[in-house]
Amino acid sequence: MIFAVWIPLLMPLLAVPAARRLAESLPPRAAAWLLTGCAVALAGCTTAALGLLLTAGALRLPPVAALGHLSLPLLGDDPVVSVPAAGAAAGLLLAAALAVAHRTRRHHTELRTARLATDAHPASGDLCVLPHAAPDAYALPGRPGRPGRVVVTAGMLRALSADEREALFAHERAHLAGRHHLFLLTAALAAVCHPLLRSLRAPLAYALERWADETAASRVGDRRVTARAIGRAALVARPAAAGAHRPGTVLAATTGPVPRRVAALLAPERPAPPPPRTAVHGRRLIAAAALLACLGLSAASALDAATDLHESLRFASAHVVGCPGVGVLAVAPGGGRVRCAGLWVR
Repeated sequence: MIFAVWIPLLMPLLAVPAARRLAESLPPRAAAWLLTGCAVALAGCTTAALGLLLTAGALRLPPVAALGHLSLPLLGDDPVVSVPAAGAAAGLLLAAALAVAHRTRRHHTELRTARLATDAHPASGDLCVLPHAAPDAYALPGRPGRPGRVVVTAGMLRALSADEREALFAHERAHLAGRHHLFLLTAALAAVCHPLLRSLRAPLAYALERWADETAASRVGDRRVTARAIGRAALVARPAAAGAHRPGTVLAATTGPVPRRVAALLAPERPAPPPPRTAVHGRRLIAAAALLACLGLSAASALDAATDLHESLRFASAHVVGCPGVGVLAVAPGGGRVRCAGLWVR
């Protein structure tokens, strides 16, 4: 187990670059789901590996072994390695649990503060206008029993034309309909479990913005108007001034690599898909195969380590008995019965 359990901790070194490369060649919606799912899977395998390290090392301690009636000499792992590794795993798991609790609490606190601030201003349907001169607009998620809102400042309304406003509103409504804030929150919580997963946040945020861009362009029916609305909103927005009333956990049309998003909206319609076995198709298949291999190996290693630990526990909890009339020793796994010299003994 001591070797297989380390593989899930090292696998993000290969899986994260493969996920980023594959996401670049996928449509925005598929890329968002891919990056989020990859973050969850790798974080889960990492947590499982740390838990197995903690369990294996803790069982080497005499008080813990006595509680389970385990024989320390029969446990397979070297205590010189397993006990210090268990201490490090315990510290990492505790730190991750505290960080997850803190991040979740901060997320809900910021949303609650923003909702209280918008409640003081009139709303028309799902649109709330704040009397701030600083141009800004963002999607404020709702809660059970209360739908989300598109929050826009008076300064942003004055900076855009009527058709650009509709495109901007459609973009923010796409964030609300897709519950995109949960994608970012999930990725942030997964990154707490493994620091390498933090590099998935930027491509995920870009994929979510592109998802909302394409949805807005489809609803408005004009990609150029949508591109102009996003570009102009980003030009007039002042992040320093907007940060006073916008939560840090919400999505806004003015964030991310706006020039790249505008260029994607203004790009001509893609031609028919090329036939298979092209260079682009081949690179996509290679990235997908590498990512699947990394995720599969990580999960299989965690499962193999868990199985190995289980077998070690069964063997360590065995009873050593003597065979009547023969004088040899037999081991009954897990305290079960063993057949020796034609007789069942314990």
